[in-house]
Amino acid sequence: MTPTDIADPFSRRTFLLGALSTAATLAGCTTSTGVRTPPVPPVISRPILPPTDEELAVMYGPVEDDGILIPAIPYREIDPRFYRQRVANTTGEPDNTVVVDTPGRFLYITEPGGTAMRYGVGIGREGFAWQGEGIIHWRQHWPRWKPPNEMVARQPELARFSIENGGMEPGLKNPLGARALYIFQNGQDTLYRLHGSPEWRSIGKAVSSGCVRLINQDIIDLYARVPYHARIVVHQ
Repeated sequence: MTPTDIADPFSRRTFLLGALSTAATLAGCTTSTGVRTPPVPPVISRPILPPTDEELAVMYGPVEDDGILIPAIPYREIDPRFYRQRVANTTGEPDNTVVVDTPGRFLYITEPGGTAMRYGVGIGREGFAWQGEGIIHWRQHWPRWKPPNEMVARQPELARFSIENGGMEPGLKNPLGARALYIFQNGQDTLYRLHGSPEWRSIGKAVSSGCVRLINQDIIDLYARVPYHARIVVHQ
């Protein structure tokens, strides 16, 4: 099995789903009566199937990353709709856009060919505080966690991890997990983050802290797919 197979187990399936329509070349043109024909939906050019148990065992198995061993996730204890999986792009957004569906507890990265990779997420208190459009301006492998001063004021026990003290060392206990994506709008940090978490039970739920959390295995996969300065849309 190659690293590509592990990162995207669906890519090794060779059949295509979706009806191929020659009418796709006529999208948006007008008829002789001057009536505009409805646009033709994009042809689905990749398989759309739920992951098999064998694929899930690889996707959520143990991972050694930058010398840190991420333990396997007991994926059978997670609602299957929150598994990482390829779906039809129903977001209405163009390719390479990150979409956060806060009420649905899903995150999408849209792809060429009418599909999107979908991940289950947990939404923390800060995750409900921002909506709109921005860009993923900064990305970090195994980031340090630096709680803002307002949080430290509420929870003095966090003072040792404050910005002034350099934050918490990267690792499995770090609340930002294996990766963090930092969202900016109009050149300013929104304080909105997409990040990893070892707390797999929180996926699909509203949680007490953080922004948008993914299983560490999923944030690593998402990080590899998101292009530099990708656009992000957050729906509340």
